[in-house]
Amino acid sequence: MAATPTQRAVRLPVKDEHGCFNIRLESIGGYGANIAGKMLAEAGVLYQGLNGSNFSSYGSEKKGSPVKAFIRFAEPDTPIRISSPIEEPHIVCIFHEALIRTQPVVDGLLPGGVVIVNTRKTPAEIQKMLGLEDVTIGTFDAMTIAVETGSRVNMAVLGAIARVAEFLDPDAIKAMITDTFTKKYPKTVPGNLRCFDRGYEEIQLEYFGASGDNKAEGRKRTAAAYGYQNMPIGGVIVNPGNMASKDLSASRQGFLPSFNRETCIDCAQCDMVCPDYCFVWEQGVDKRGRPAMVLKGIDYQYCKGCLKCVEACPTDALQDLREEDGYAAAHTVRHTKLFGLGR
Repeated sequence: MAATPTQRAVRLPVKDEHGCFNIRLESIGGYGANIAGKMLAEAGVLYQGLNGSNFSSYGSEKKGSPVKAFIRFAEPDTPIRISSPIEEPHIVCIFHEALIRTQPVVDGLLPGGVVIVNTRKTPAEIQKMLGLEDVTIGTFDAMTIAVETGSRVNMAVLGAIARVAEFLDPDAIKAMITDTFTKKYPKTVPGNLRCFDRGYEEIQLEYFGASGDNKAEGRKRTAAAYGYQNMPIGGVIVNPGNMASKDLSASRQGFLPSFNRETCIDCAQCDMVCPDYCFVWEQGVDKRGRPAMVLKGIDYQYCKGCLKCVEACPTDALQDLREEDGYAAAHTVRHTKLFGLGR
């Protein structure tokens, strides 16, 4: 058991109408947002004497599926009587930059709030993507930090949150990390603590002011497309899922396969293990001039970065690559037909 940080009277910088400070984590399965939210809440409760609560929301428990974690803190004399999802957070932490394109991740963010993003972009670039004013934006490369420290993205995120939410004691969170992993995974503790420290130190913060009267206005929350008054009769699905329109790019956790045509032998081992039909083939000839199907490339729209193809490739024609911004768009090879349907 780590030494317990000295508890002191903690006052929250801002509170909602229920007396709570609210943090929402926006993530995908595999990044550890659920355990991060749990440890963050427990650190505040067990080591700082705050009242706190947390829970997560997710669908199927698999890598790449959307995950939200909600953490509330209240001062010791304020009980937490609310257990609904956090719709008006003071801090939003986005574990994967691609979620900005695919999910309403900053819905309801309160004026003067903070957005933390795992990205290689600058705060100004993220602010342009989000279009927010009266907001502090923090950016840091949590994936690189995690790889270099032998840890996971969530530990770097906890460090960044501790830097932004100044009422949280970094030593309390580090004690919680130590206690959480010492029993079952003691060898991971030093790397996790290094990851936390680098997340705390390396986040870049920048405030973007409001123009006009925007500072007094709250953020708009995305309304549901349908309700009981305008739902199509008969439960018609007006936007059915289909292979042509799906986009799995938001599922990638920082890596994707790169393809080298020169060393490929068209053995199709990659295609046999790919769960999402990412590989594009065309009629051609083999090295002896005989008619054969030839691997043309990868359609990255369907690639979720599982890297099963890299493991299966016998010639190293496929290599795991840290995804750079714009790489997939520049190197994707589109399917001209999908299951016999032209696109």
